Amino acid sequence: MNNFIQTRVLRIAILLICFTVLLWAPPVQAASRLEEQVLKIIREHPEALIDSVQKYQQEQQTKLQQTRQAFLQDLRMNPQQVIGESPATGSTPSKAILVEFSDFQCPYCAEAHKTLKKLLAKYPDKFTLVYKHFPLPNTHPQAVAAAQAAWAAQQQGKFWEYEDALFTNQNKLGEEFYIETAKNLNLDLDKFAQDRAIANNTIRKDVLLATQLGVSGTPFFVLNTDNYSGGIELTEIEKIIKS
Repeated sequence: MNNFIQTRVLRIAILLICFTVLLWAPPVQAASRLEEQVLKIIREHPEALIDSVQKYQQEQQTKLQQTRQAFLQDLRMNPQQVIGESPATGSTPSKAILVEFSDFQCPYCAEAHKTLKKLLAKYPDKFTLVYKHFPLPNTHPQAVAAAQAAWAAQQQGKFWEYEDALFTNQNKLGEEFYIETAKNLNLDLDKFAQDRAIANNTIRKDVLLATQLGVSGTPFFVLNTDNYSGGIELTEIEKIIKS
C-alpha cells in the first residue's frame, strides 16, 4: 500500500473509531475511549498527522497566493474597485498606486507617515496613496478609536489633516485629543460624533481585506506600477516610483 492510500485509510479509520465509540459508549466513557484510540493511532502512525498538517498548510498557502494575485489583478485592471471609498491622495488618476495598511497607534506607522509625506511632496505627480485601516487593538488600545475618528473626519473631507494629527501626536491619543482635533479642523462636532458611531463597518472591511491578504503587521504596503506589482518595503518605494 503506497503512502497516499495508507494515509487515506488511516483517516477513515480514525473517523470510524470516533463514530463507533460515540455511538455505543456512555458520554464520559466515549470521550475517554475516543481520546485513547486517537492517541494510539497517532503514536503508531505519526506520518498520517504530519501529512494532514502539511496538506492543510499547502492548501492555505495556495489560497493565500490566489487571493493576493486576484487583488493585484484588480489593482492593475480596476484600481478604483480596490480604492473604493478609502481615502486617497496624490496624483489622481495615477499609474502608480500605493496601498497602505496602517494603525494610528503603531510607532512604525508613524515613522512611515513621515517618509510618505516627504515622498508625496517630492513626487506629487508620480503616485496615489490609498489608506486602509488595520488597527491592532491587542497591542494598541487606542487604535480602533483613532481609526473611527479618522473615518468620521473623512466624511467631512478632512481625513488627511486628521491622519497627520494622529500620527504626529501619538502620545496624546484619547477622547480629549479626538475632540480637540475635530475642533481645530472646524468639523461639525455633532456629525463627527454620529459618524464615529458607524465607522466600524468600513473599518471591518479593511481589516477583512488585510486578513485575506495575509497581512500580519503594520505598516504594510502594496505597490502597483508599470514595472512592479506586489508587497513592498518602505525603503524600496522611492526607488521604484522614480524608475
